[in-house]
Amino acid sequence: MRNYLLNILAVGSLLVSTNVAQAQIDNRAFTNTTPGKKEAFTFSQQVSPATEENVAGDLHLSLRSFTFFKDNEYFNPIIEGYTLFGTQLNPQLVYYPTSNLRLEGGVFLWKDFGNARVRQVRPTFRATYTKGNSEFIFGNIRPHLNHGYIEPLFNFERVILKPLEEGLQYRYASDMVGLDVWVDWQRQQYRYSNYQEQIAGGLSGSVRLTGNNSPVAVSLPLQFTATHRGGQIDTINRPLQTLFNGATGIEARYPLPTHPTTAFRVQAYGTGYFDKSFTYQLPYRRGSGLYLNATAETRYLNVMLSYWQGQRFLSPLGGDLYQSASRSVNSPTYTEPHRRILLLRLMRDFSLGEAAAITVRVEPVYDFQERETDFAAGIYLNFRQEWLLGNISRRVRVGK
Repeated sequence: MRNYLLNILAVGSLLVSTNVAQAQIDNRAFTNTTPGKKEAFTFSQQVSPATEENVAGDLHLSLRSFTFFKDNEYFNPIIEGYTLFGTQLNPQLVYYPTSNLRLEGGVFLWKDFGNARVRQVRPTFRATYTKGNSEFIFGNIRPHLNHGYIEPLFNFERVILKPLEEGLQYRYASDMVGLDVWVDWQRQQYRYSNYQEQIAGGLSGSVRLTGNNSPVAVSLPLQFTATHRGGQIDTINRPLQTLFNGATGIEARYPLPTHPTTAFRVQAYGTGYFDKSFTYQLPYRRGSGLYLNATAETRYLNVMLSYWQGQRFLSPLGGDLYQSASRSVNSPTYTEPHRRILLLRLMRDFSLGEAAAITVRVEPVYDFQERETDFAAGIYLNFRQEWLLGNISRRVRVGK
């Protein structure tokens, strides 16, 4: 596990002056503190540290609500169709001991519709220290879509299925550069455990190559993820597993001078997969992929066309459709060494005021191997708001 963490930190040190990528899709409705705020998309908005004005002693009540419906009508051997339908709620108390230290504590509730039981009830805690353009986070880090990965490396559905990540995170963002380095401790192992410890982590970064006054914003992204299963104090005889994925390429966005909310964006990424385990348990040890996106951002609708070509590509955190080995229930041993798909995404965010937004997405996908078209559709309601309860800056000395 020590070598796993050192690998993440080593790559992160090379990017200490790069910016977190804009991500494949504009997911601000899922990540921003004001999901319904309407404004033109800029380079650093996707994952910029918090900038609100706070006073030492302020106490807030925070409420985050997420209701989701995603219907995957898939009929292919890589992943079959299923539906995700439910709601998640996270009320918290927020306290500022100092103006740049934010402490959050509360409870996370997850209820799937059609199931009488609550799926998850978990405590949440986050400590965030902000200094200039940097942000240090301990506890429940800013998860899933906040990292800004492309979907072959990080599944969009983790916003539903893996809503909480716990560990450490460092984020940096400015107008030109920034970085997100994170470690998610997924499963803690104890002495005589009958299971392995599980860890995930990585970084997402990019640097803008053009100035603020340039008519075209061009950036160079670099993304990396790693997963590890292992440990030395369990009672099972199972080999360690360490997997790496990476992506880099070029991104360009051109906003129309007469319509700031209208823009065209192109992205080209090369991706890689590498199994660094001592004993190989997966069908492939190495793989690669080519991922191309073209997006028209308009006032009424965002339209995105994506092409994926994978060669023995596997990604444990990545989207199901991009894998070269099956994740289905009905054909778990199926493999497709050379996988090609074409996706069309129709996306729209409807603002319900600054605190809430409804996101609607329709995503048909053409599978070149099966010569068939499947599709997915989703509706999502994001609500996030805080209320100032008062200032409790008066303190009493405790202890000696």
